[in-house]
Amino acid sequence: MSNLIHVKQRGKFRKAEIYFDKILSATKLRNIEKYARQGVEALEAATPKRTGLTSRSWFYEIKREDGKITIEWLNRNLQNGYNVALLIQYGHGTRDGHYVAGIDYINPALKPVFDAIAENVWKEVKRA
Repeated sequence: MSNLIHVKQRGKFRKAEIYFDKILSATKLRNIEKYARQGVEALEAATPKRTGLTSRSWFYEIKREDGKITIEWLNRNLQNGYNVALLIQYGHGTRDGHYVAGIDYINPALKPVFDAIAENVWKEVKRA
């Protein structure tokens, strides 16, 4: 007795392939710039402000490759080679040996943007 499973199939999956192709093309987010700008605005508003330099230093890059679209939110405020936005987010040690606890401000700021993107993609999928 063999443990092999034999499967026979008749017909074609063309309708399913067409459906999935429509879904893939619909989810290419026509408004990606809008969401990228919303993310920058949310990060600027949420960043703790001592001098305001870190909050004004947010920007984004959109990358498109291999059928994927990626938004990267970046901050150009560096002090001694360290990204200040990340030091605020995750905490850091000081020169005199103390520790400054991090403040989770990035994730809550971007959550509404992520939710809006997900909602938009879902609408496009349902429309396809």
